[in-house]
Amino acid sequence: MSPLVEIRGLQFAYGDRPLLSGLDMVFPRGQIIAVMGGSGSGKTTVLRLIGGQLRAQSGNVIVDGKEVAALSLSDLYAMRRKMGMLFQHGALFTDLTVFENVAFPLREHTNLSESMLHDLVLLKLHAVGLSNAAHLKPAEISGGMARRVALARAIALDPQLIMYDEPFAGLDPISMGVTANLIRKLNDALGSTSILVSHDVHESFLIADYVYFLSQGRIVAHGTPDQMRESSDPYVTQFVNAQADGPVPFHYPGRSLAEQLGLSEHAK
Repeated sequence: MSPLVEIRGLQFAYGDRPLLSGLDMVFPRGQIIAVMGGSGSGKTTVLRLIGGQLRAQSGNVIVDGKEVAALSLSDLYAMRRKMGMLFQHGALFTDLTVFENVAFPLREHTNLSESMLHDLVLLKLHAVGLSNAAHLKPAEISGGMARRVALARAIALDPQLIMYDEPFAGLDPISMGVTANLIRKLNDALGSTSILVSHDVHESFLIADYVYFLSQGRIVAHGTPDQMRESSDPYVTQFVNAQADGPVPFHYPGRSLAEQLGLSEHAK
């Protein structure tokens, strides 16, 4: 089978500031692919390019055999209907109940009867363990529960592609484990392809089939989680082992402290 998403020779810049350079990535159907790297490495931008919110200066972004940049507005909306998105920190509608948050994409994109919509929303909430919280507002549930509601909303339309932007950010260890297990189970149950943007090495490596590491807009390493654990690449080693110094330096580059203080070489 052809991959669901392909990125070939992609170049992207914000104005005069280059961000992504020469990206080649493949996202096979039915797999969870983690995209990892430090802050500002371009991970979330990759998701926006796939979703068509941004367009690259050159290269190709292909989703289900179609070049995203070449789609008409109506075709782009049709493609997005087959995508689910879990935003960083959930991004629930605070004035809507848990039920209505999950029902929102169904009301927007389908003509289901109220009884069918009701049953489908409860099924999605049951899948994340929260059918009994349907009547509550986001402010009345924990951060981990809110993330699960956002996950139920992301899968409401049974998408073929699910994108996760830092799904573990701000969660306690129990909630992180629960969320990671749900991502894996729901991906397998739906037969979806999942793209997981995350800083969290432990949880991501537990559920991902393949990993791409980005640094300064380029892919510096890729492989299975086991291959990444055993990698001798300095950047991967620093990231996986949370080392303070390495290819990503602890000190911002520039003059030494001695030079800034006006000390002579002898005084150093």
